[in-house]
Amino acid sequence: MSTFVPPKHDFPLLVNREPIVYLDNAATTQKPEVVINALVGYYAQNNANVHRGVHQISDEATGMFEDARKTVANFLNASTPDQILFTRGTTESLNLVAYTYAPLVLNDKRTVLITEMEHHSNFVPWQLICECMGAKLLAVKVNSDGTLNLDHFRELLRSQRVAIVSITHVSNVLGTINPVREIIDLAHENDAKVVIDGAQAAAHLNINVQDLDCDFYAFSSHKMYGPTGFGVLYGRAELLHEMGPWQGGGEMIKHVSLEKTTFQDPPHKFEAGTPDISGAVGLAAAIEYLAQQQSQGLDEYERHLLSYATESLLEIDGLRVIGTASEKSGALSFLVDGTHPHDLGTLLNEQQVAVRTGHHCAIPLMEALGIPGTVRASFGLYNLKKDVDRLYEALKTAIRILRK
Repeated sequence: MSTFVPPKHDFPLLVNREPIVYLDNAATTQKPEVVINALVGYYAQNNANVHRGVHQISDEATGMFEDARKTVANFLNASTPDQILFTRGTTESLNLVAYTYAPLVLNDKRTVLITEMEHHSNFVPWQLICECMGAKLLAVKVNSDGTLNLDHFRELLRSQRVAIVSITHVSNVLGTINPVREIIDLAHENDAKVVIDGAQAAAHLNINVQDLDCDFYAFSSHKMYGPTGFGVLYGRAELLHEMGPWQGGGEMIKHVSLEKTTFQDPPHKFEAGTPDISGAVGLAAAIEYLAQQQSQGLDEYERHLLSYATESLLEIDGLRVIGTASEKSGALSFLVDGTHPHDLGTLLNEQQVAVRTGHHCAIPLMEALGIPGTVRASFGLYNLKKDVDRLYEALKTAIRILRK
């Protein structure tokens, strides 16, 4: 049993808004005081544009920005900081790969593989680029327990000329932890590159891109206790050099003339314009904070809390968990017989329990499972067993009202 103690007092919103129970962490996490202080400190003491200035404040801001890149590289165990691109979030990271790498390898004879469990941000960009390139987009089936059908994945690899496999590390709906190392190995054996959507994994799993051997890995700051509007794309160095720029503007160029523009090397080639400097500083603070919690037994605690929540809710008559994979993280989706998810969410809110309801930006998954949506409780490092108990009691009250 973990001795980890959730540091709820570190999160001003949770203290200021008591007695609200916040269980919508898969959508966004709350921010600890150290992250808020890092943002305020940057703007109060170090605000300047980066890379282009010769004065002291610009040098300081540049140092903080590039130190943040090193912190992210260390977090992912990337070989070098130059493999770390800063973006506005997982969505932009995935679009960047779709629009700068995919055109190098797609044509009317090639296929992109995704899965039925993908978030729309790992579905729609591939749909759009496949339409542009005349390529096929196919989805690996999901089993009834919320695991991937790996036999179907192998069949598609055998029967198609797959150029790219893009898959979520952890499902935002089901909490399923996908066997991404096995998937990457199978894809590479078939000469396909692999993109991993790590939006739901970054706050909960130890990520090592060298051990995974993935080609791209994307995640968002705001889902791991950092600022909103900031994200990361890791890319294999040789692929980043092959890819053309994502946007044009300042910072990403070496020289501009009427006849020709030459571009910086990665990562700067992909970071046009003034970046979100404070976002990088805030993410670095969040990573350092998260590492501190992990050193105190966070991983084991989160596994136990999810197990406790699952066992508790299954005691409710008519409640059905959606996604029962043996390897799960962070999220617990469910339905209750005779109720609609939106109605349950509304009544939970009236009892000051915040959850998410609906399709969770995963309509293809809902259609594959034959359900309209779910109620999703998702957990962060500040959640307690008593939060689960509040959810349990609030659900019983809501169900009693709806079944009258």
